[in-house]
Amino acid sequence: MDAFGVDVSLRDVGFVNKYMISTDGHNFEITFTANFTVLSHTFSAHDKMLQFNVDAVHEKENVAEIIIPRDLFDGEFTILLDGKEIFAQVNKTDRSSVVSIVFDGNGNTIDITATKYLGVELEKSNGGGCLIATATFGSELAPQVQQLRELRDNTVLQTESGTSFMTEFNHFYYSFSPAIADYERENAVFKEAVKLTLTPLLTSLTLLQYVDIDSESSMLGYGIGIILLNIGMYFVAPAVLIMKITKRVNIEKLHQIHA
Repeated sequence: MDAFGVDVSLRDVGFVNKYMISTDGHNFEITFTANFTVLSHTFSAHDKMLQFNVDAVHEKENVAEIIIPRDLFDGEFTILLDGKEIFAQVNKTDRSSVVSIVFDGNGNTIDITATKYLGVELEKSNGGGCLIATATFGSELAPQVQQLRELRDNTVLQTESGTSFMTEFNHFYYSFSPAIADYERENAVFKEAVKLTLTPLLTSLTLLQYVDIDSESSMLGYGIGIILLNIGMYFVAPAVLIMKITKRVNIEKLHQIHA
């Protein structure tokens, strides 16, 4: 029987491991099937991460299938092999996500995270994963996504006003971001348009990395400044440009009428 959703005729699949994960008062069973040995497992509720210590020794085609309940992890999965992201095929049933991976050479640790945890979007340090940026740049490990995460954790969330802002922002952001992220993955043209749109915002946010934010007042001051800067870039400047173009077109029409 094909347990991996791919041809297993070239592989020796023989080890089936079952693990019970207890978190937030719930128990979840994880099934890990592989043609290599799984030595141990850990689960970090803080990082929302499953980690497996393994002894993958096949020079070609180490194969693994991990079945994870969707009410534990769901959404977009990120799989790391020894700290580096690898491709994974994810097939979903009504109750489970089946993560299938194939890799060559030695491997010691396999880490699994997802954008949803216990039915809500992945949250770290009271902030949320940036679904749109992750879909736009292709990975949570992309430099642009890491920049947003570091700015959130190391700057914004270091003040009470910043934490309050992120709480309210997340409520608003997650009301529409999953739909946009899904459409980005379906439409390459839309994805490129979002990337162009995000570039000025990311550039403006880098300014916060070069200022000294050591009080609530400075956080509010710089935060309001960044918001006003983006309002200018995304709304005021285009409006002024449209008004100038419209005025120029009207003047040329008047010249043609009176010529």
